[in-house]
Amino acid sequence: MIRIIDKIISVILLLAGFAGMTFSLWWITRKGNSNRMTRLFAVCQVSIILWLISQLLIIFSVTSGQKRISYTIGNIGISCFAPYWLMFSAEYTNLSGKKLFRLLPLVSLSAAAVVVTDPITHLYYRSFNADGVEYAVGFYIYQIIYYVCIISAIAAISFRQARLYGHITRQAVLLILSAAVPLAVNTLTVTKAIDTGFELTPLFFAFSSIMILIALGRYGFLDINSIAMKDIIDNIDTGVIIYTPDGKVSYRNNFIRENIPEGTDFPKGSPEILLNDKYLSFRRSHCGSNGRCVAEIVTVSDVTEYHRLSIEKERSRIAQEIHDSAGHTFTMISSLSRVIEAEMQKSSSDTETVLQYVRELDGLSRSGITQLRCSINNLREDNFMKSVTQAVRTVTEAMRGIKVDLCVQGDDDGRFDFCIREVYDNCREALTNAVRYSGADRIDVIIKFLSDRLELYILDNGKGCESISEHGGLSGIRSRTEKLGGNVRFSAVSGEGFSVIIKIPCR
Repeated sequence: MIRIIDKIISVILLLAGFAGMTFSLWWITRKGNSNRMTRLFAVCQVSIILWLISQLLIIFSVTSGQKRISYTIGNIGISCFAPYWLMFSAEYTNLSGKKLFRLLPLVSLSAAAVVVTDPITHLYYRSFNADGVEYAVGFYIYQIIYYVCIISAIAAISFRQARLYGHITRQAVLLILSAAVPLAVNTLTVTKAIDTGFELTPLFFAFSSIMILIALGRYGFLDINSIAMKDIIDNIDTGVIIYTPDGKVSYRNNFIRENIPEGTDFPKGSPEILLNDKYLSFRRSHCGSNGRCVAEIVTVSDVTEYHRLSIEKERSRIAQEIHDSAGHTFTMISSLSRVIEAEMQKSSSDTETVLQYVRELDGLSRSGITQLRCSINNLREDNFMKSVTQAVRTVTEAMRGIKVDLCVQGDDDGRFDFCIREVYDNCREALTNAVRYSGADRIDVIIKFLSDRLELYILDNGKGCESISEHGGLSGIRSRTEKLGGNVRFSAVSGEGFSVIIKIPCR
């Protein structure tokens, strides 16, 4: 009577385990995707299902042949589970050298071969009959291999999770329990530490299926979206660190692990830190629900290249500013010096006129020093820049030793205030070049305020040139104009002067 009750209990437990594993396998095929990790886990589930089927068959086996077939099915299932569980753990934890783990199916094949050929070789069973079995050395060797595979898989998941996240995630805990608990129970029953009269392991495989289902449903295990998002976050070029409310690191992606030592502090008063010759910009954010913070997220970006480009850009800006402002000032000083010299050479020079020129010379030199300081410190003295017309008139009225006529056409109604600085700089550069190189005695400056654009013409009557080379000054004019969406044209004819035509569209 007790024997029958034990069998009934065993059948119920086996059916419970079979139902749980079958349902979890169905869930995997429904919720998961066809990646390698999902396939490996599905093989593990099928292996357990085979073992559970074999246990059911063993209960109802009568003859020695029926029992051998039942045992063979179960052993093939177990021979597949352990190696494939280790392969799955390697894929799950993204261990290095995963290709070496692909040799593990050879363990399953060799074990299956030993089991199938046992009636001839007797390597797995020393004796086998309907009343019981006695194991040979092959059985113990493979059992050791299976235990090593399963324990190694559990250790790989545990240590990898602890290294990556500082703790073992709940999903990983459930997976570890799903393998560790049945393994421990099976060990206790095989060693007779627990002797209930019926097989307890199937009950704990049912427990395993519950753990797996919780991992699947509650924590997104094998869900394609979760896998994809984790892979994206792991491999993006931005660092991601997640802190628990008590300040412990919960997660670090690959960027953080490769570039930032553990324990690095991100000060709250600064958005950047300098670490190992790298500039790192970071941003803090919090996530939670119902007003309760559950995690702090720090995203980190490498902005070293941005700093380098900013420095180069600043150097170029200073060089262009000095070229434009200092060049213009020195040209005006040179021009005014020639005017003074010409006045002094007159037989009846006017002392008051000479003193006025000297005062202008002193003003130009002071202005040049101020502009140089402004260029270096990126400051502007823009008090005169109330309009395009006023800015251009400031330049033309400062010219000495050459006649400059300014003609304004149309209404300067403020639509072009966005380009006052650029028009001023372009006009100054063009006039400076004319004074320095053209040999002209007259320059015409024309501003046209049209309905859809501004046009600036700077025409001199100098010696002109046969070919135009755009270097510092002319390239600066073109660069400033094109940044505003405009265009510029330089033209010259030998002996007939040089012209600059700038067109800037309305915003």
